[in-house]
Amino acid sequence: MIQEFRADLHCHSTCSDGTLSPEEIIDLAKEIGLSGLSITDHDTLMAYDTAIEYAKSRNLEMIPGVEFSSSLHGVNVHILGFAFSLDNEAIHNFCQKHHERRNKRYPAILTLLAENEMPISEEDLPTTSHHGNIGRPHIAQAMIEKGYVTSFNEAFKKFLGENKPCFVKSEAFSVEETIDVIHEAGGVAIIAHPHLIRNASTVRQLLNMPFDGLEGYYARFGPRENNRWLEIAKNKRWLITGGSDFHGAVKSHINLGCSWVNEDLFRTLQTSDK
Repeated sequence: MIQEFRADLHCHSTCSDGTLSPEEIIDLAKEIGLSGLSITDHDTLMAYDTAIEYAKSRNLEMIPGVEFSSSLHGVNVHILGFAFSLDNEAIHNFCQKHHERRNKRYPAILTLLAENEMPISEEDLPTTSHHGNIGRPHIAQAMIEKGYVTSFNEAFKKFLGENKPCFVKSEAFSVEETIDVIHEAGGVAIIAHPHLIRNASTVRQLLNMPFDGLEGYYARFGPRENNRWLEIAKNKRWLITGGSDFHGAVKSHINLGCSWVNEDLFRTLQTSDK
């Protein structure tokens, strides 16, 4: 059991591509001794229909969060938004645009799977996916259940990953528009897992855009890799966030709370606004 204050500010529920419901994530957070949490589902705020009140009932502090997909000159960039108003119309409208974008993509993937003799109907998709944004992990789960593959890893490596037979490129909104929406909602815009951005030119451009911070602590990386980004954030006087990127069974090797921020960083983020 964790004794000190720790907050995981990056995880995903069944409202996007995770395998635990918001309530189950909150229960797990309490079980392992976390003090703070942010559920950052992809392009949706649906978790917060129930999460805030449930977290209060479990005495767990929560900061509203989201992870938006965006693009910069063709490079995929994920942007975390935190501490925004859940009553803001602009951010909800933006989520609806993402929902419509995703709803154009997944039928095309199902068509390609059928062409590769792996038919999957909408009824085959996990029931949880019908309440949020349908993504590739939901399709991968259906592939496992139909016996086409044995794991999420196999589904992505053989069929659903980039440049694979059933990959469909998704349109994405610009980084600039995404930052503007988060700011309009009173939140802060954070570069998600910069460790994973391999294009040096993209990194340079992002560091010169009006972000408020970056994700300096990330599950897959240790102090050596994290320190580079922590130093950049400190030099720019940016906010620092961190989290596990927990998805449940989709990424079973990543545990909730394996990457976290301390109370000082949590409180700073909690009181931030634009």
